[in-house]
Formats: sequence, C-alpha cells, structure tokens
Amino acid sequence: MKINFFLCLTLLLSCNLFSQEDDVGLLEVNSIEISKKNRSFQRVHTFFKNKEYDSCYVYSVKALNEAKSVEEVEILNYYQGISALKKNLLKKSLINIKSIREDGPFSSLRKIKLGLVYLKLKEFDKSLKHYLDWENNDKQRTRNNYKRNAFHNIGLCYIHKRNYKKSKEYFNKSLKLIEPEDTVRIIITKMDLANVYYNQYLDDDAIPLFQEAYDLAKSFKDVKLKQNSSLNMAVVERNRKRYKESVGYYREFIKWKDSLWNRDKIWELTEKDKQLAVAQKESEIALQDEKIKRQRVVQHSLIAGASGLLIFLGFLGFLYKKLKKQNVLITQQKEDLNIANKTKNYLFSVVSHDLRSPMNTIQYQHEQLKKHIDGNDIVGIKEANNTAIAVTKSTSHLLNNVLHWSLEQSNQLLFNQGEHALKPLIEHILFDYGTLMEAKEITISSEVENQLVKIDKESIKIVVRNLIDNAIKYMDGKGGIKISAGKESEEFSYIKIQDTGIGISKEQLKKINALTDLSIDKIDRSEGVGLGLILCQTLIKKNNGVLTFDSELGKGTTVKILLQTV
Repeated sequence: MKINFFLCLTLLLSCNLFSQEDDVGLLEVNSIEISKKNRSFQRVHTFFKNKEYDSCYVYSVKALNEAKSVEEVEILNYYQGISALKKNLLKKSLINIKSIREDGPFSSLRKIKLGLVYLKLKEFDKSLKHYLDWENNDKQRTRNNYKRNAFHNIGLCYIHKRNYKKSKEYFNKSLKLIEPEDTVRIIITKMDLANVYYNQYLDDDAIPLFQEAYDLAKSFKDVKLKQNSSLNMAVVERNRKRYKESVGYYREFIKWKDSLWNRDKIWELTEKDKQLAVAQKESEIALQDEKIKRQRVVQHSLIAGASGLLIFLGFLGFLYKKLKKQNVLITQQKEDLNIANKTKNYLFSVVSHDLRSPMNTIQYQHEQLKKHIDGNDIVGIKEANNTAIAVTKSTSHLLNNVLHWSLEQSNQLLFNQGEHALKPLIEHILFDYGTLMEAKEITISSEVENQLVKIDKESIKIVVRNLIDNAIKYMDGKGGIKISAGKESEEFSYIKIQDTGIGISKEQLKKINALTDLSIDKIDRSEGVGLGLILCQTLIKKNNGVLTFDSELGKGTTVKILLQTV
C-alpha cells in the first residue's frame, strides 16, 4: 500500500513559496500621489515598498486613523492586510482585505488575496470561489506573475478536494507561466504534479516527475528543496520495494536535515551570545552615564559652595573621600568587566572552535556508516555508530557545561537543598552511561551505601557526570571506573570516583587542589583546569562540600566529594 504523506509535505512547501508577490506596482501611482499630502501614509508606503512588514503593520494603524479619502483607506487596508499575512495573522489579514470594495479599482487584488488567505486557512471552497471569480472576470487585466501563482494555488485547492483532473489542469497552466530560470517554482510545481499522478496510482507518470524534481533540487542551492525531494524519492523507492535505493535517498534526506539543524542551532547559540554581549555593554554604558551625571552634580555643588574658604576646604575634603570611593568602585567594576569579557571570549571559543572537531568527527562517522551500510558490514556499522554516540555525548557534555556555567553566573541555575539518598542518585547517573561504556570498552562498578545527605540533587548530578566524563576521557584504552559512597564522619558523607586512567602529574594536581578563587579566568587547559572543573568546584562549594583530587601518573586518579550528612 502506498504511503500518501507526500501531499501534506509538498503542499506546505508550496503554500510558503507560491504566495503572490506583494508588488507595489499596481498601487504605485495612487500611493505616490497620496503620500505627497499625507506624511503618515508616506511612511507606511515606504515600509511596505522596502518589505519592512513589522513596521508597516504598526504604523498603518495611525495612518488609517488619519486617512481622508476612500482610496487612501483601501490602499492602507491592503498594506496592513499583506503585512498581517506575512506575520501569519490570517484573521486580521482577512478583515483588512475584505474592507476593500468589491467594485472598486482594487477589486482584482482583493479577489486574489482573499483566495490566498482562505487557502492558508484551509477553507478551500471559499478560496476557490474568490480565485475562480477572479479568473472569470479579471484574468486578462492581471500580470503574468500573479496569474502564475493564482493558477498554482487553484491547483492546490483542487488537490485538497481530490479533484485531480482540475488540479493537473491548473498546475500545467502555472508551469507554462514560470520563467525557465525560476528553478524553485519549477521544482515545486513538478513535485505537485507528481503528487497528483501518484495519488491516482499513475506511477509511470509520477515517478519521472519526482526524479526530475530531485535532479533539479540536487543542483540547486536551496537545502529545504533538497531535503524534501530526497524524502519523496526515498518513499517512492520503498513503495517500489527497491530498499537499497530508498536507504540511499533517505541518507541524503538525513544529511540535508542535519545540515539545516546544525546551521540553525549554531546560529541560535551565536545570536544569544551576541545579544548577551550587547545587553551587557548597554548596561555598562548606562552605568557610566549615571556616573558622569553624578560628577556633574558634584561640580555644580562645588562652584555654588565656593563663597567661603573654610566651607570650600571642608567640602573639598568631603569630595576627595567620595571620589576615592568611586575610584575603588570603578577599579572593581573594571576587574569584573575583564572577567566578564574573558567569560564571553571563552564561550565564543567553545561555540566557534571546540565544536568544530566533534562535528567533523560525526560527519566522518556518518560517511563511514554509509560505507558499512553499502557493504552490509554489521560490525563496522556497530563500531561507527558507537563512536558517533560517544562523540555526540562528549559534545553534549561540553554544551551542558557552557549552559550550566552561564546559568550559574547569571543566578538562573535553580538551587534547592534538601535531604536526598546517595544510592538512587548515583544509580540513576550510572544508568545513562551504559551505551557509552560499551562503546569505550570500559567497565564500571559501584559500592554505594544509602546515606542521607543535605544537597541540591541536580547540581550534584552535574558534578558527578563531569567527573565520570573526565575519567572516561583520560582513560588510556580499556580500563575501569569504581564509584563508592558512604559515611566519612559524623558530619560528612563521601562520594569517591576511582579510575585506572593516565593520571595527573604532581604539578597539575597541586594547582587543581589549590583552587579557591573560582572564576573563568583561572581556566588553563594545559594545566588540567577547564570549565568543567571550575563548574564542579563552584557547585560543590555552593552545596557546602569539599572536592579533592589524588592521583599518580600511569596509575589513575581518585576524586573525593565530601557532603554534609543529615
């Protein structure tokens, strides 16, 4: 039985790309004449012409209140309606466009836009009513680009109503009006035509069109088109029971999907860091402005109080003390700013540099996985998959540390101390490491007493995961990790993590155990002090605990956490 999700997938893409161009050409003469008399209208017209739809939508409200003629009101309703449509405010767009007269000079635009809005609202009968009214009465007076898009959208309405004959007719009309260099619309229309045939089980007509759309998309720059055309071909080949070809197309789909995700995610992280830096800088500028204002007040007061020498000298002494305090404050703020800048630069480094290596490794493992799948090498597939999982977990660990450090520094990390048992907490953490341990061929064992401690459970989990990740990272080949927990004294309980890794030199161990001033400017990877260790020390200190390290090169490392016993 065929899988018919092509229809929804392609319609969604088509509705996004085949909405009518909002060309101001049809309104240009009228708008220019009006804008000479009305400054508010001129502003809205400029925003619309420059496609600044958010500003156009906001300022058109004021312009509508000041409008003096029917023609002016209709053009402003059109501008606001299209801006609302761009913002996906479909009900608001419908109200504005319906406000345009049916028998006025813009009646043709009114019909086309109402057809588009009802299509987006999935009210296909109403959409067809307006589009067919336009076709029967106004088609000859409409530009080719509007005709092309209107015919395509009529085809979409008919395909939703399962009238495939009509749908095919209008898609072909649209295709004839598409310029040869307009590759995007050609690809989308061919996929829509293919769906028309495919839903009628006319595979011999549908599959060549799917293949043609795929070939065009493959040589085109639009990643979204590549992704959807690959998925179409994957499902077509699966329905034809050509499973090897289907897997190949599906791998392409995953590649394009991952490409979009990685691009958007890295951009999102970078944008957030930029916004944080800008907000911080604005706060610093505001603070400096406030200081300047205060200094001006002091200067004016000094001039006004210069009537007597004694008063002047006394006031000068007072001013000297005040300025001295301000200098101390400025010096402290400068030090805080330097630390904040180092934090920002380090976080940018993590995003821009430290992610590059694992992403390249994951890409390489995907390529290896593809080779193993083609060669039906089960062992190779398993090894490549396990390696990819390990790299992904490592990358996730890096990003988690950046996130937790940022939240902790901005006092957004939730901290709620309570009474918790150590055994279920550690068992829950170890459960998450099963697959990774298998991939690394590392054994892990535990001897945990069910001791009650007063902690914030989530922050202790972050610390223990970091320490286990470090033990795995510095394991020289196969090895073992042992986790134990119990009562250290009447006041403290302990969690101990022992590994058989490469160990830590005496110089590095001395520096790690001497950490007291916990700030990001203490990071020195060459000395074994990274963001993860700073984060662990910070969270343990916040839990009123103690974190110590004991190690010997070549024999492994033991980390002990002391926590308050209940």
